[in-house]
Amino acid sequence: MESIYYVCTWLCHRTCPHCYEDRFRPYYGDDLRRIVHQNRANFAQIVDNLPPKMTFFDPSDGLEKTGSVILAGGEVLLEAVRETVLYPALDRLWAKYSGRVKLIVQTTGDLLTPRIVEELAARHVWLISVSGIDAFHAGLEETLAQQALTAKLTALLSAGGFEHMPLVAADSRKAEDNKRYFHFFGATPDMWIGRLWPRGRAWSNGLTSATLADNFCNRWSGGLGFLDYEHAGSEVSIDPEGNVFPCCVKTKKPVGNVTVEPLLAILDRLRGNPVYEAISMGHPERMGIAHGWSVAKFYEKSRTTLPDGREYANLCVGCDAFHDEVLGQGLVRIG
Repeated sequence: MESIYYVCTWLCHRTCPHCYEDRFRPYYGDDLRRIVHQNRANFAQIVDNLPPKMTFFDPSDGLEKTGSVILAGGEVLLEAVRETVLYPALDRLWAKYSGRVKLIVQTTGDLLTPRIVEELAARHVWLISVSGIDAFHAGLEETLAQQALTAKLTALLSAGGFEHMPLVAADSRKAEDNKRYFHFFGATPDMWIGRLWPRGRAWSNGLTSATLADNFCNRWSGGLGFLDYEHAGSEVSIDPEGNVFPCCVKTKKPVGNVTVEPLLAILDRLRGNPVYEAISMGHPERMGIAHGWSVAKFYEKSRTTLPDGREYANLCVGCDAFHDEVLGQGLVRIG
C-alpha cells in the first residue's frame, strides 16, 4: 500500500475553528487519562494488523516502491502521547517492516524543538509534515507570520538533517528512501483542502466553501483507489480506536476495525461491493445505484442547509445521507 494515515490520538493543544473533527481538542483530568490510555492500549494491535509489506507498484515507471505510514493527531508531539504512543509506534513500525517503510510524522509545528527533531530522526522518521501553516491557526492570520514560522522551522529542521521537499505526491515518490525531509502545508486556497471538508467545526462554523464540483472523494486523501492497495494512489485512514475509513474525511460508518482483524482482510472483503467500488473509483454519486439510489437521487441528497441557514451542496453530504439512510439501517451488508 502506498499510504496509511494513522491518527494516533484525538488529543490536541488547539481548538481550531476550521478543524474537520470535533474530537481534536485539549482534554483534561479524567478525559485526558481516558484518551491517553486508549491510545496506548490500541497502537500495538493496530500496527500489528497493518499489511505485512508497505510497498506498492508505480505504473509510471514499473517499479515497486516503498509506502508510508503517516502518524498524526491532533498533535502527536504533545508530552502526554509523544513518548508513550508516538515513539513506541514508530519503533514498532520500523521493526515490523525491517526498515522498508517511510515513516511520516504530521504536526502543527508548534512544539518542534531541536531535541524533538533529533529524537524523530533517531526513530527513522523520513518526513516531518508541518500542517498548520494557514490563517485559521491563531497567531498565523497574516502572511508575514506564516512566512516567519516557516523560516524558523526551516532553519530548525535543516539543522537536524532534514531537507525541504515540495508537497506533491509525484515528488515524494521520487524522493530518496535513505534521506530525511520536511514540508509545509495548510488549509490555504491553493491546497486540496483549502475549501474545507464539510465536517466538524468547519461545518458548524460555516467555513466550508466546497460545492458539488468539489469531489473530495476523487483525489488524494479521498477514497480514490483505496481498494487497489497494491498500486500507487491507495490510502486508508485509521482512527485512534482502530476504525478504518476509505478517506481522511471519514465516511459516517467505518469499513472495519484493525484492533480485531488485519487491514488487508477488511479491504479484500470490500472488493466487489458496489458501494465501496464506487468510492474507490472516485465516483461517490454512484455508490447507491445497486440499492435504489440513482445518481440523480444522490445529488438531491447532497443538498442541505448549513447551521447558519445558508443552502449548501457537496457530494460528502450525499455520502453521509446514504450511510445514514441505507448503511446505517443495516439494509446493506458491508463486505
